[in-house]
Amino acid sequence: MALRFTVLSSGSTGNAILVANDEARVLIDAGLSAKRIEQLLSEREVAANELSAVFVTHEHTDHIKGLGALARKYRLPVYANEATWEELDRQIGEIADDNRRVIPTGSVVEIHSISVESYAISHDAAEPVGYCFYEKDEKLGLATDLGYMSDKVKEQLRNCDALILESNHDIELLRMGRYPWNIKRRILSDIGHLSNEAAAEGLYEILSSRMRRVYLAHLSRDHNMLDLARMTVSGVLEQYGVRCGENGPALMDTYYDRPTKWDWLREA
Repeated sequence: MALRFTVLSSGSTGNAILVANDEARVLIDAGLSAKRIEQLLSEREVAANELSAVFVTHEHTDHIKGLGALARKYRLPVYANEATWEELDRQIGEIADDNRRVIPTGSVVEIHSISVESYAISHDAAEPVGYCFYEKDEKLGLATDLGYMSDKVKEQLRNCDALILESNHDIELLRMGRYPWNIKRRILSDIGHLSNEAAAEGLYEILSSRMRRVYLAHLSRDHNMLDLARMTVSGVLEQYGVRCGENGPALMDTYYDRPTKWDWLREA
């Protein structure tokens, strides 16, 4: 029952991640249309009616766009903290009471043999969270949409076998970009998004020999590029003597328009 995952879509146009084993299939966020999520699941040979539950990180549209339609169509349990549910109630339509699951931040939920633990992050949402997923001695971390990596977040993400980590923007590309200054300031703030450099610095502080792969996620299509994100993160780590793929984790891409391949933690 090895834990495996695929990043179905990642970026400002929509986010969804699937974590699974032989017993459960857990969707994290549903930030694309229900139809598109069904298509992405199908590309990884999973039917939407096989989903066990949906966990929500926060209420921004790129994380919940298809949530209401998907949850109603397949009668899925939806897990979120109370503050997030207050926002969801205004945005996604009615969810059946028995599928509305309110979980305090910091709690652990068991979905068959997958344990799902939420933790607080810093972002401009009601009560945003990241998640860690466990099966026996395996651990997958998810940390996107955070303005900075606090000591508590770093502690939460230690000893992961694999990590999905935000690497949203290149600071200079953002500063020179077309966004108005108020939006740039928000992205650069402690309740915005992690830059490539900030992702690298935070990653270095939580590295261990156990962490074998890091997926760079939630890249801005306007202010970042796959090659640039990888080059920046690997360059910062090399300054500390860490060479990705050698004595450090391999850096993996995520995409806004297609899913990543399945990654099995036990084989990482």
